[in-house]
Amino acid sequence: MLSLTRVWLPIGIALAGVIAIVIGHGRTAAAGAGVGLLLVALIVWMINWMYRMSIESNRDRDREEEARRYFDVHGRWPDEE
Repeated sequence: MLSLTRVWLPIGIALAGVIAIVIGHGRTAAAGAGVGLLLVALIVWMINWMYRMSIESNRDRDREEEARRYFDVHGRWPDEE
């Protein structure tokens, strides 16, 4: 399901945009709508990317918090020998 929203949804929107541009020959309202669809595809991809970056940032904070708890108990960092 995540692959569908992360990859295939933006690709499908972009493909629809390219088709609209080709059908409109770059001069009609259909071509303008195609450009809009390309922009929407880019926005969808960027929102997915920012969400993934946010999740990774939370994981980094959780790992750091675990390392601090380990330090409080053992007096050394987990990766030290």
